[in-house]
Amino acid sequence: MTQKLAFIGLGLMGGFMAANLAKKGFTINAWNRTPNRPGITIAQKAGATIVPSIETAVTNADIIFTCVGDVPDVKDVIFRKNGIINYAKPGALIVDFSTIGTQAARDIGTQLKAQNFRFLDAPISGGDIGAKEGTLTIMVGGEKSDFDECFPYFESMGKTIIYCGSTGNGQAVKMCNQALCAVHMIALCEAIKMAEKQNIDPHLMIEVCQTGAAGSWALANLGPKIVTSDLEPGFAIKHLLKDLRLVQEIMAQSESQLPGVTLAENFLKVVADMDNGEGKEQGTQAMIRYYNQENNV
Repeated sequence: MTQKLAFIGLGLMGGFMAANLAKKGFTINAWNRTPNRPGITIAQKAGATIVPSIETAVTNADIIFTCVGDVPDVKDVIFRKNGIINYAKPGALIVDFSTIGTQAARDIGTQLKAQNFRFLDAPISGGDIGAKEGTLTIMVGGEKSDFDECFPYFESMGKTIIYCGSTGNGQAVKMCNQALCAVHMIALCEAIKMAEKQNIDPHLMIEVCQTGAAGSWALANLGPKIVTSDLEPGFAIKHLLKDLRLVQEIMAQSESQLPGVTLAENFLKVVADMDNGEGKEQGTQAMIRYYNQENNV
């Protein structure tokens, strides 16, 4: 394939994703807002060309990937004075991997269409492990023809790639995914504490339970991290709290509530405030610190 690619956002996830595209031999210019981040080196070593500006990255690009943080970050790199739309060629396809919520994706898609650009919302799941190994789940909303055009690139970064329908539907599914992630973390922490109270090795519990009906990605991948006190972020608490804010906004609009999500959100906020607010930088598995605190009390 001879299409030119651009990748904007080389953070914990984006650096590995750009690297996987480069490893497949695709021509890719990459740019990150913050210099000297590990993801820049990861992408560069894999063969991506690191460039000094959005302008250099997206000029003449056929497909432009973005992987940043919250809604304002996505709008900033796309629409600001020195943003993507000021330098990308007409008809370019912009694919956003960020988690920004259903309505924001639809609004951005509408704005881009009015300015003669195409758009796919393509939020991802699988954490830094999935990004590194190229096994992400990618949930995609937008025109089917754009999805088909982008599919070979998605295959370089993900294992499960699902077309979810019209613009915003990828985000809609991702919101459900984040609700599950949050509530799964409660179940995981409580199962570990229950094993400890019964003098059962938590490693044994994880080994057995992950093979049955109680099995989950969180149990298999984050359970061992909790047991070994590895709270380094594959996906930081601050990012899940941002996603849960989007979930709560969706539910508020429909005048509905999700008590389990609210409980998980409250627990995560307690941990986020620990260590003078530095707790928010730890991985979501650090929810166990809430339970440890409760037991100490």
